Amino acid sequence: MENGQKTNGSVRPIDRYDIGHVQEVIRQAHGELRQLMEQRSEIMKRIGTVKQTISGLANLFGDAVLTEELMELVDRKSSGRQPGFTKACRMVLMDANRALSARDVCDRIQQKAPPMLARHKDPMASVTTVLNRLVAYGEARPVALDNGRRAWQWVADSDSQSSGLTASA
Repeated sequence: MENGQKTNGSVRPIDRYDIGHVQEVIRQAHGELRQLMEQRSEIMKRIGTVKQTISGLANLFGDAVLTEELMELVDRKSSGRQPGFTKACRMVLMDANRALSARDVCDRIQQKAPPMLARHKDPMASVTTVLNRLVAYGEARPVALDNGRRAWQWVADSDSQSSGLTASA
């Protein structure tokens, strides 16, 4: 088999090219990717803080203080279609003043939008999946409760509140 042809589903390096250059490009790309991921996490935290501030002000003074565009940006305006499950979990966390367990999130969604949970075969599993996704997005953080259970907290809360550490599930 000649250099560069596939063997077992992968391409063998071509001997006449200097692999050192390729490895250097990969090393630099890896460093840049790591840096961008860190920046994304910090940006998502800042977005969470700003959204929570705007939502808090709207809760105090009413939605009338917000423009239509701003209401959409902070997820307070219906887009005409049924609100998404991730959006509902996000709003529950944003509105909470402490870390919430998956059960807490389910209960709050049940209070606000029962049909949304009815569409899920296992609502607790669906909520847990979404909460873990929000962690991956940098929007929430996991918290260990005193009873050993997991809970999640909106990132804007994580630096200013420690009440999530003693919350009950």
